[in-house]
Amino acid sequence: MKVPKNSSIFNQQGGSNNFAKRIILITLILIGGYIGLNSEFFFEEEGYIEPFFKPTPESTRTSDSFILESQAHLASGDLDKSIEALENALEKDPNNVLMLTELARIQTYYSAILTNLESTEILQKALGNIDLAVSLDDTNSDAFAVHAFVNDWNASYAETNDEREAFLVQAEQSAQKALSLDVNNVLANVYRAEILGDQGRVTQAFQVIEEAVAANPNLMDAHRVYAFLYESTGSVNYRKAIEEYKLAAEIMPNFTYLYIKIGQNYRALPVPLYDLALEYFDRAATINEVLEIKDPLPYVAIAKTYSRQGEFFIAARNMQKALDFDPTNAQLYGELGIIYSQSRNFEGSIPIFRCAVEGCLAIENEEQEVAVIGLELQNSTVFFYSRYGSVLAALNECQKAEEILNQVGNAFSSDEIIMGIVEEGLFICR
Repeated sequence: MKVPKNSSIFNQQGGSNNFAKRIILITLILIGGYIGLNSEFFFEEEGYIEPFFKPTPESTRTSDSFILESQAHLASGDLDKSIEALENALEKDPNNVLMLTELARIQTYYSAILTNLESTEILQKALGNIDLAVSLDDTNSDAFAVHAFVNDWNASYAETNDEREAFLVQAEQSAQKALSLDVNNVLANVYRAEILGDQGRVTQAFQVIEEAVAANPNLMDAHRVYAFLYESTGSVNYRKAIEEYKLAAEIMPNFTYLYIKIGQNYRALPVPLYDLALEYFDRAATINEVLEIKDPLPYVAIAKTYSRQGEFFIAARNMQKALDFDPTNAQLYGELGIIYSQSRNFEGSIPIFRCAVEGCLAIENEEQEVAVIGLELQNSTVFFYSRYGSVLAALNECQKAEEILNQVGNAFSSDEIIMGIVEEGLFICR
C-alpha cells in the first residue's frame, strides 16, 4: 500500500478523534516514564534490576542521631552500645570535643564492669580520647573534669607506685584546671573529691563531696563518690556507703556497677548479709539478661559470695557461668581455680590454674575447649600464681611448683605476705 506524504498511519485525519489519540499517546508515554523511574524488574534467577536514575546510596544519619542513640543506651544500661554509637558519631565529626568527652566518660564507667585486663585496655582508650578533647579545646571545663576522672581511674590499674602517683598528679591538675575555667563546675568538684580520697586526703575529700552533693544532689557521680569515700574509711561506714550507692542507683537505675558495689558492701559488713548481697548481684545479672549483655561480673560476685559461705559447688557453677560468657578470659580461670582449691579439689584446680597462669591450647582446656593466653605476673594476678605453685607443691609436682614459685619470689621479694606463701611451698618440695 502506498501511503501519501501527508497521510501516515500516525497522521490520520479525523478532528476530535485525532486529539483523543494524542491524549492517549501522551498518557502512555507518561506511564512509561513513571515505570522506568520507579519499577523494579525481576530476572528469573538474578534478583532485580535497580530502578532507573536511582540516587547513589549514602548514609543519612547525623552525628546528633548517634548521640541520642548513645544516651538511650546509657539510660538502659547498655554501655557497650552507648560507646559504639558515640564512636559512629565521631567518624562523622572526629574533632567534636563534646562527643570525645562523653565517650571517655562512658568508657571509664564501662571499665568498672570489666575484668582487670579489659579494664586496663578500655581505660587507655578513654585516656586517648580525653587527651584529644583537651588538646582541641583548652578552655572546656567539662573536658578537663573528665580528664581528671579518667586519669584517676587509670591510677587504680598502675603497675608501679611511681606510675600511680603520676596519674594522680595529672588528675589533680586537671580538676584544678576545670575549676579555674568554671568555679561552679560541680562535676569537677566531685572528681576532685574522688582524687583526694585516692591520695589518702580523706578529711578534705569529705568536705569537697559534701559541698558538691549540696550543690547538685541529682548527680549520680556525686553519690557514687560519697559512697566510695565511706568505703575507704572501713567497715564502720559500709552501711552509709550502701545508702549512697542506692541513691546513685535511683539516678542511674540500670548501671549494674552500682548494684555490684551495694552487694559487695553487704558482703563486707562486720556481720555479712549474704542474702542481701546475692539479691543485688542477681539484680545486676537480671538487667544484663534483659539487655542480652553477656557480662560475667555479676556471676563472679555471686560465686565469691557462695564461696565465702563454704558453698563451693554452687560457687563453681556460677563461676562456670561467667566463663560461658567469656571463655578466653584467663582471669576467670584463675578465679575458678581458687574455688576448686578452696574446696580441696587440688587435682581439678591444676588444669584450670594452668590455663590462667601459663595459658592452654583448646585441646588442653577441659573447661571450655578454647585456647587461652595466660596472665602476666603482676599485682592483680600474683595470687593466682602463688596458689598454683602451692597446689603443685602439695601434689608433689615439685619441678613445676619451684618454677612458678621462684618466678613469684623474684618479682615480689619485698612483699612479706607473698614471700611467706612462696617459702612455704618451696619448703614442701625440699
